[in-house]
Amino acid sequence: MQFKVPQFLDIEDKIFGPFTFRQFVYLAGGAGFCFILFKLLGIYVGAIPIAMVAAFSLALAFYTPNNKPFIYMLEAGVKYLFQNKLYVWQRRKFDPSSKKTNEAEKKGNIKEEREMKLSGSRLKDLAWSLDVLDLSKHTGNQ
Repeated sequence: MQFKVPQFLDIEDKIFGPFTFRQFVYLAGGAGFCFILFKLLGIYVGAIPIAMVAAFSLALAFYTPNNKPFIYMLEAGVKYLFQNKLYVWQRRKFDPSSKKTNEAEKKGNIKEEREMKLSGSRLKDLAWSLDVLDLSKHTGNQ
């Protein structure tokens, strides 16, 4: 008994003429919004906003960077803007006057920095770094 295996699953069906349903919705929504802007602002004042809305709706309908729909890129950009960011490394500003300090002051500063790192949520960071940098796990099993 032979079964037919479906192929071309990633291709959407053309529903409204040469457009898929998604493309039709983007184009119809953009055209409707452009019509509303035209009625509210007129042709001279509304030319730039109408052009921007038309370009945006055309990009949503037809622009596919890296063979992905433009809406995915837009979604990723919005998520990046609003989510919390983790900065693992930040460059310290160099102060040329601190070059003249002696070794005792440097050791004292290092001790103060370590105490500052242990306060508050830094304890979680320290625990995470110990888990990541635990060399006894790697060397004990040999």
